[in-house]
Amino acid sequence: MAEPYQSLYRRFRPQKFSEVRGQDHVTRALRNSARDATVHHAYLFSGPRGTGKTSTARILAKALNCTDGSDGEPCGVCDSCVAVTAGTSLDVHELDAASNNGVEAMRDLVARAALGTPGRWKVYIVDEVHMLSAAASNALLKTLEEPPGHVVFVLATTDPQKVLPTIRSRTQHFEFRLLGGELLSGLLRDVSSTAGLELPDQAIDLAVRRGHGSARDALSVLDQVAAAGSVEEETEALDQLVEGIVERDAALVLSAVAEAHSKGRDPQRLATDLLEQLRNGFLATMAPELVGLPDEARQHLAEQARRLGTAALVRAMEVVGAALVDIRDALDPRVCLEVALVRLARPEADSSPEALVERIERLERRLAGEAPPAAPVARPAAPTRAAEPPAPEAPVDQAGSGEAPPSGDRPAAGARAALGAVRKQSGESRPPGGPSPRPGRPPAPPKAPPAPTSAPPSAAAPAGGGQLPGRDELVQAWGDAVLASLKGRAKALYRVGRFVEVEDGTAVFALPNEPHRKFSEEVRPDVEAALSSHFGVRVPLRLVVEDGPGSGSGEVTPDDHVDIADLTDAPVDGPATPEERLREAFPGASWEAEA
Repeated sequence: MAEPYQSLYRRFRPQKFSEVRGQDHVTRALRNSARDATVHHAYLFSGPRGTGKTSTARILAKALNCTDGSDGEPCGVCDSCVAVTAGTSLDVHELDAASNNGVEAMRDLVARAALGTPGRWKVYIVDEVHMLSAAASNALLKTLEEPPGHVVFVLATTDPQKVLPTIRSRTQHFEFRLLGGELLSGLLRDVSSTAGLELPDQAIDLAVRRGHGSARDALSVLDQVAAAGSVEEETEALDQLVEGIVERDAALVLSAVAEAHSKGRDPQRLATDLLEQLRNGFLATMAPELVGLPDEARQHLAEQARRLGTAALVRAMEVVGAALVDIRDALDPRVCLEVALVRLARPEADSSPEALVERIERLERRLAGEAPPAAPVARPAAPTRAAEPPAPEAPVDQAGSGEAPPSGDRPAAGARAALGAVRKQSGESRPPGGPSPRPGRPPAPPKAPPAPTSAPPSAAAPAGGGQLPGRDELVQAWGDAVLASLKGRAKALYRVGRFVEVEDGTAVFALPNEPHRKFSEEVRPDVEAALSSHFGVRVPLRLVVEDGPGSGSGEVTPDDHVDIADLTDAPVDGPATPEERLREAFPGASWEAEA
């Protein structure tokens, strides 16, 4: 019968000091001690899981009892080395303190320590020694003080602070370290080549990221990928979350959470992965050598961190970290995570000092990258009326509504209406035959005819023989039925956009920023299908990034600058003086008696 399958981390467990990677400061000292016969009676190996503590303890046991070793290395072929590798040696005794933490188990170990064995040394390996009870630790302490001459204790733990100080002081303490990204990547490539897995580079990179510096964890992930036959990449949702925070796009952030939740990802796990992604971006800008990722991924994280800014990046890590604490007791962890992400994507919704610092830094960075506005040109002052209250607001286009008022009721192109005022129009004149304007006020601009509701004649007919709907028809149908019929991610991504025009047989749909447009492009066929189903003809879409103040970015642009000298009172229809307005508001009042 064929031998049963062994996992990669068991098959490729190091058998010599030279095969242990990333722990040269430990293996060098132990090899020299075994070579020179200057072995200490007790060692304490501490470090994160999967870094080689137990494997190194077994190699030390083989080196002490090997009959054909050289330079402190075990040969691996003698009877003693083979027995230790197989776990049948009488010279090596392993005890798991996590499951045998009572005083009786420790007394039994101490009682047998004085007995002889076939080999020169008797090695006791106590794993997770910090799990021993106080009574068991005290029972072990007496033996560590006066051990038999042929006994060596190797104590392994992931939490050395919980080991009794009296035990630590009687051992030689070696600290094992996590493996770096390049070192771990090299180990996985060697294992993949030796085992004949023929895995792509994406699988190696995924195992390195999920391994977090632990060789055993990385090999377990590599084993899982080899069994699945494909790489399930989970960084897309994280990248979409970070892009949403960078671009201040709450819709993109929420759609990323919804997509991850639909794939079964736990909110706490998603928050943990996002916190690690933000931390790697922070390290990529401050100390790139500390990021255990491939060069391409490190450069991508560094670029995202530079766009986000140091203050925003630090605040994002703090907010996500606080959300992780709150998620443990939250009734709905997803809501807790979504609230934290919206606070990051919309700093104006957060009144904390950290959010204010982030907004100030963002303004400083924007002002530093733009030229200061030119000095305003001196102009004659506009005529005003003394002691007159401000005129009502001029009509202003509502950003994001998709429809603008007629051109005659709004300022000229490129200008923005200010509160209670509009820009002076150069060359204004009273239309022939029209009423004379009121003294001190500019004449109201003439009304423009309404815009046509059909598509322009130049638009090509869509495939299928039908007529492509015009922009107004698309806007009305979008708000009434089409948007509500979309599902999941498509609805979340497209609800913040709007139709801007119909050009060359294609409906042009504007979105707030480039990352939002990139992610929306993936679900564009679903939106086209919904539009085509509603209108009965094929409606192709072209996605663009919206420019100008209506882009939804929430930032100040140079076009937003309005010179006060360019403003004048807006035309007012109705009562002109305060007295007339009062009479209109309170009809029937006895004004003569009041006077």
